Amino acid sequence: MQDNPKENFPLYVYHHGENYKTYEFMGSHKTERDGKDGYVFRVWAPHAVKVSVVGDFNGWKDDAHFMEKMIDGETFEAFIPDLKEYDVYKYCVYTKDGRKLLKADPYAYHAETPADTASKLYNLDGYDWQDKEYFKKLKENPSYSAPMNIYEVNLLSWRLHEDGNYYSYKDLAVELVKYVKEMGYTHVEFMPVCEHPFDGSWGYQVTGYFAVTSRLGTPKDFMALIDAFHKEGIGVILDWVPAHFPKDAHGLYEFDGEPLYECPQWDRMEHRAWGTRRFDYGRKEIISFLVSSAVFFFEKYHVDGLRVDAVASMLYLDYDRKEGEWVPNQYGENKNLEAVALFRKLNSVVFEQYPYALMIAEESTAWPGVTKPAHEGGLGFNYKWNMGWMNDVLSYQALNPYFRMNNHDKMTFAMMYAFSENYVLPISHDEVVHGKCSLLNKMPGTNEEKFAGVKAFLGYMMSHPGKKLNFMGYEFGQFKEWNYKEGLEFFLKDYELHQKLSDYVRDINFFYKEHSQFYEIENSWDGFEWLAPDDRDTNTIAYKRRNKEGKEIVVLLCFSGVDLENYRLGLEKGKYKVVFCSDDKKYGGTGSFKKKTFTTVKKPSHGKEHSLELHMPKLSCIYLEKVSDAVRKKVTLKNKSKTQTVSD
Repeated sequence: MQDNPKENFPLYVYHHGENYKTYEFMGSHKTERDGKDGYVFRVWAPHAVKVSVVGDFNGWKDDAHFMEKMIDGETFEAFIPDLKEYDVYKYCVYTKDGRKLLKADPYAYHAETPADTASKLYNLDGYDWQDKEYFKKLKENPSYSAPMNIYEVNLLSWRLHEDGNYYSYKDLAVELVKYVKEMGYTHVEFMPVCEHPFDGSWGYQVTGYFAVTSRLGTPKDFMALIDAFHKEGIGVILDWVPAHFPKDAHGLYEFDGEPLYECPQWDRMEHRAWGTRRFDYGRKEIISFLVSSAVFFFEKYHVDGLRVDAVASMLYLDYDRKEGEWVPNQYGENKNLEAVALFRKLNSVVFEQYPYALMIAEESTAWPGVTKPAHEGGLGFNYKWNMGWMNDVLSYQALNPYFRMNNHDKMTFAMMYAFSENYVLPISHDEVVHGKCSLLNKMPGTNEEKFAGVKAFLGYMMSHPGKKLNFMGYEFGQFKEWNYKEGLEFFLKDYELHQKLSDYVRDINFFYKEHSQFYEIENSWDGFEWLAPDDRDTNTIAYKRRNKEGKEIVVLLCFSGVDLENYRLGLEKGKYKVVFCSDDKKYGGTGSFKKKTFTTVKKPSHGKEHSLELHMPKLSCIYLEKVSDAVRKKVTLKNKSKTQTVSD
């Protein structure tokens, strides 16, 4: 190839780890050369002897369309005329040891439907986006002070047609969008949608980092799905997997006959427990590849954010390894410095281009500064899953109420560190599979007590500092664990308790969105006040949530197995009204909590001079608001000759 500065510059920055839109150069692209329409192909394969493009258009002959080396001596290029969209292709890579490897295009926008593995020619341009107004509002309303209640979805198993076929992207753009809107969620999070060969990996073993799965339709169908959510004001987060990739023959695994995308170092190459390969975070081309993949979904698919999977497995050199199975870094530590640098670059690049973005780390350790800006020494994410909270509260909820008093701190400990990071509270897919039970079946007791327990827990979760995430199926009380081969059991809503739980989840979702006390201040004690953190003998917790205007909601939670007939709660002097109660009959409760307003008396409790007494049904959640004293005063209306009496 001739020295062409226009084409050499993308290569130059690619090799320096600074090409953040590599997908515009690498891969296959429709173009015109010498008066002919066709496609140009480019692939990085530095260890290859030679590379050719094979496909239906040349009868899969490995010597029909050889590629030429570009100026870097590592990247191969070919122009093939008279090709059309959806033509399938692969690269035939000739290795130094004489093998011929058929590889899918790492930068392909589209792929065959598994179990077929070839790439497809596809043009992403031309979709008419309708979400300008959505992004205008998004930029005006930062996520930190906005409600965020995420419905986590596996698109392949949310619903299935009667014949067992998947709901397509087009089906989901109607049915899923309508459902999420009606249920009051603010965001959806899709489990990985990048192309993957094995359904049982749930999408976490990716072979196409720039191709959404063709199981459900085309890339533009997926664009239309995101657009449909945005039209309803609902954000879309994608689960993204930069930690590892599978060893399928057509994928990134030893792409040119030797370790290329994976780290060649013996202790960093494999994720043995997962049977996958780790990316080489020290290689500049891999930095360009991964950062470009992230940018790609913001740029081309208009996503709101990425949930970055398995961050801890990337940060620690000794992750899932025994002594002697890993090599310390240059400072003798177990930190993967290259992975740290990747995260800082990734988040800096994303936020520079997309300031509204949600970059959420699934990080399960106490690594400091995960949500601290990169320029201040943090990893640069703006949210982190609170896995400690998740483990504590679920273990507490699984206990018989008789034993909960000795584990009371599991429900309160998270407030010791609640403001150290910006947290998402996750009850994710990982918590409802592999013998862990569904959320409903985690609860002890009778059938009615299980439903009451779920409602009380959700009342706690929705009022606790931190954004919210729950996995599909919890909202109507699915008994079975999630099975990726099956759709959710929506027929359960034909039964009263399941339908009433669904009504409860819908109403508490809307209550959360409509009350800024629950989300406006989540980074300091200004938005939270303990009222009763230590009532372990009654399995009761009480606190306040407060917004920037000083308006408060009192949260009272009873996780006891028996009703508390005369529970006394210390509060400021005044009258309080019940604004939400999980024990309401319309939600399948007993209806025993009938009183709607309470007035404090001068009787000390919980460090307050005044208190109120109430009946707390077992396994219940109650929200109270203070009724302001009406102060009568005269207000002289300007430009009018009369005086009007009003009430504040």
